[in-house]
Amino acid sequence: MSSASRPSTESRASTSPFQLERRTPPALDGMVERLIGYREHGQAITGNVETATLVVPLVISFGEAFEIGLGRKPGPGDRYGSFAAGLYAGPVVITSTGAAECIQIDFTPLGAWRFFGLPMSELAARMVALDDLGDEDMRRLRQRLWEERDWQRRLDLAESYVIERIRGARQADPALHWAYQRMLACRGDLRIADVARKLDWSRKHLSQRFQAQLGLPPKVIARMIRFQAALAMARCEGEVDWADIAAACGYADQAHLTRDFSEFAGASPSRWRARSA
Repeated sequence: MSSASRPSTESRASTSPFQLERRTPPALDGMVERLIGYREHGQAITGNVETATLVVPLVISFGEAFEIGLGRKPGPGDRYGSFAAGLYAGPVVITSTGAAECIQIDFTPLGAWRFFGLPMSELAARMVALDDLGDEDMRRLRQRLWEERDWQRRLDLAESYVIERIRGARQADPALHWAYQRMLACRGDLRIADVARKLDWSRKHLSQRFQAQLGLPPKVIARMIRFQAALAMARCEGEVDWADIAAACGYADQAHLTRDFSEFAGASPSRWRARSA
């Protein structure tokens, strides 16, 4: 890829505990949220908490493994180098030694289904080592990325690989694509029964299709979309009115919002904001 056609890349200064190169490829719009080049500078990161998110990451590691716990602090058996992880409706706790180095590809739920070519229920709420996926093409990609030392060329290589693989993949079910896009447009504030009725499906059938192609039931995904909308509003500068955010995002009341924060962020709204500052 020439520099003229390369998407813009954001960088974080090397004076921080890590270096970050982040790219959003236009050719993968709707399939990939971002490609990330990540390298730490020797400072350990302990107990970093990430909220539930609607991305499916593929991490290809060149350095020390991460320790990752789903909904809890990681333990001795929670070390992961190169891995994929499906949607998880809860917080994720990450610790690193300060020597981690990787390429991370963050897929949308629909993009992940096309890229991995397997039922996303097999990855949901799981960390799966790259070798355990049994995908020889991805193992070859890891070797090619390992041999390439320039970060921009690594990102170019990963981007080209994902574009070609998705181009050759089967299309998502148009009905399911519509249902998911409808949820995004409504920021999760809709009745699942209405979505099923529009498709002339039963709620059970809709749930089965969502779990097969996206990994989680539609009600859970709608709640995660609504929660992400609340997070976006809460990231503004200055004072935050949680009752106003709850009302704007379709929560019954502030207590309802607080329950979702507890489930998806592992903290109350105010504690999450203080932690994120």
